Amino acid sequence: MHTDTERCVRAVQSKDARFDGWFYTAVLTTGIYCRPSCPVVAPKPRNMVFHPSAAACQQAGFRACKRCRPDTSPGSPEWNHRADVVARAMRLIADGTVDREGVPGLAARLGYSARQIERQLLAELGAGPLALARAQRAQTARLLIETTALPMAEIAFAAGFASIRAFNDTVREVYALTPTALRARAPRDAPVTGTGGTLALRLPFRAPLNPDNLFGHLAATAVPGVEEWRDGAYRRTLRLPYGHGIAALTPYPDHIACRLTLTDLRDLPVAGSRCRRMLDLDADPTATDDQLRTDPLLAPLVDKAPGRRVPRTVDEAEFAVRAVLGQQVSTAAARTHAARLVTAHGEPVADPEGGLTHLFPSTEALAAVDPEGLAMPKSRRATLTTLIAHLASGTLRLGVESDWPETRARLLALPGFGPWTADVIAMRALGDPDAFLPTDLGVRRAARDLGLPATPVALTARASSWRPWRAYAVQYLWATDSHPINFLPA
Repeated sequence: MHTDTERCVRAVQSKDARFDGWFYTAVLTTGIYCRPSCPVVAPKPRNMVFHPSAAACQQAGFRACKRCRPDTSPGSPEWNHRADVVARAMRLIADGTVDREGVPGLAARLGYSARQIERQLLAELGAGPLALARAQRAQTARLLIETTALPMAEIAFAAGFASIRAFNDTVREVYALTPTALRARAPRDAPVTGTGGTLALRLPFRAPLNPDNLFGHLAATAVPGVEEWRDGAYRRTLRLPYGHGIAALTPYPDHIACRLTLTDLRDLPVAGSRCRRMLDLDADPTATDDQLRTDPLLAPLVDKAPGRRVPRTVDEAEFAVRAVLGQQVSTAAARTHAARLVTAHGEPVADPEGGLTHLFPSTEALAAVDPEGLAMPKSRRATLTTLIAHLASGTLRLGVESDWPETRARLLALPGFGPWTADVIAMRALGDPDAFLPTDLGVRRAARDLGLPATPVALTARASSWRPWRAYAVQYLWATDSHPINFLPA
């Protein structure tokens, strides 16, 4: 969008928050960059230039606005609904891959050379993978400076900087303030934590957001010990690169309150990114709902409760295992099967604030399980053990970098995997916004009640007009039922 100057100028002049994260406005006369909804008086059009990322603004020599804090705007929805190499690279960078594995590791995961990745990111985003990762480190550093009492040296390494000097230089360059001055400017009512690894974050999103099916689905399918709904928050354990954590997520009209308890603060950007992804917070509800409203039978559902998101996951392999456990059984039965695995093979964790007891078992731990001890039909047991074997060996990789069509084809090649299982994994684990479930019982029942074609083939043909947002159409169809997944818990 940043190449459409006229449209960008209109968005800035109207202070339209829907475009936050789509592009950034750099002001030539002040040397700062802002989000489109910045509350200050809009600069003259001739003084504005537009960039696709905060990293590109920083590379061009602009510093972040202290008023609108553009580095904390919602992420671009481009990286959610695209499956090309740039989108997959951006998802991996947000997941901390460059900080942990470097650019060669990023390129290896995508199956390209480091030079190819650098060239494609520069062409589309105006910044390479190192600059994009650096911008993310700067944002993490600011969060830790303003909301913790940690010494600056600890913050530097927790944010992913290799040295104190790099930390100081980056903070000064991006925010035009020293780390100490940045802490002194923090709002007095900002939540400040000690060194125990607990932080409070505000996760922004593009309005509208309907929390009913989002949190309702996560709560209704929660695996005991791993997930729970407590005091108005969805809570769950997280397996992270440097340790483990617990996330508590509470919906509010203008943000999601996120409380993270981490064993290693280096996991902060990854934990935050995975929570955003699970709640689909970088979606563009306007584009999605406008497309679905073109169908006269779907339009009333969208108008009644706009802004539905797709409930996703923080761990793709975990969700795939749970999808197999849920084949042809009720939600309650699937939770029971998963809870048995967790109790027997999950890694124990301490949760002083609630009832979380374990991490979901890793694929390595599940690969060592005796199949005969699994209380399920023989055919589903074979499906589960085959999936786990492929995940543990690396012959099947499920992650933010997955190519959606290729991964779906690999899943369908496994014994016991039909279209429903492959598509629900594509929709909720891989994040494909166009994944569709025409054979799902709830979708077929809703289609029949609405007057849509009831057979999978005819319904798929009708749903072609909903593309590329069929996964969101599924949420609206499911919402016609009285199932607990559609309601925010009391």
